[in-house]
Amino acid sequence: MALLDGAIRRVVRRLGAAVVALLLGSSVFAAEIPRSQRRSGYEFMSRETRAMQDDDTANPGLLWVLEGEALWGRKIGAAGRACADCHGDARAGMKGVAARHPAFDAARGRPVSLEQRIRSCRTDRQQAPPLAWESRDLLALSAYVARQSRGLPIEPAIDDRSRPFLESGRAAFHRRQGQLNLACSQCHDDNWGRRLAGNVVPQAHPTGYPIYRLEWQNLGSLQRRLRNCLVGTRAEVPDYGAPELVDLELYLMWRARGMTLEAPAVRP
Repeated sequence: MALLDGAIRRVVRRLGAAVVALLLGSSVFAAEIPRSQRRSGYEFMSRETRAMQDDDTANPGLLWVLEGEALWGRKIGAAGRACADCHGDARAGMKGVAARHPAFDAARGRPVSLEQRIRSCRTDRQQAPPLAWESRDLLALSAYVARQSRGLPIEPAIDDRSRPFLESGRAAFHRRQGQLNLACSQCHDDNWGRRLAGNVVPQAHPTGYPIYRLEWQNLGSLQRRLRNCLVGTRAEVPDYGAPELVDLELYLMWRARGMTLEAPAVRP
């Protein structure tokens, strides 16, 4: 725990000063990025990192995909069921699923993320203990399911039931928060393409999650990335699966609608 706290403090010190310096150079904030100007984070990467993502034999995220494929067919829990027993061949049954999440769940009365859906299936249908957030098995299943939508357009379903949660996520994206009093939009709408702590600021389109980050040396979910950003702004960090994180995730996916899903992507 002490090592983790020290790492967080180092991230805060490094990003805090860099974010302030970045925003001081921009006195007029722009509006939301027009659809015609949207760009995936892939386009901001080096040639070498793009090549790593493009080559399935070099993309580290494919290791989790292979593990997810094995888990998909494994019977577990008191029910003795595998994911495949309900959903069949993932190449058909899961095609397009990741591109539509977070999706509205009638039982909960709100949208749920892909990871939440997998955890619910495990406890409700397989009658097995829930997978821990960011655990290797949860990331593996998420990566395997997301892989089936690679190349498809991102299209979360927005209707009267989900719209209030979309608007909640939109508000969170534009809300200043934390000790640095910063909003997500100040970096990702107003200053994309500029550099922060040596890296190009992307437009925050979640086209490749779960992703393998070279900084992490691991696969990680979108919520892990969102929580990292909140640490950087010295804001309160919600727990995994918290409604405010799911709402923000929904807004980001809606903001990236029509863009191509790349999961599992590779990022610096």
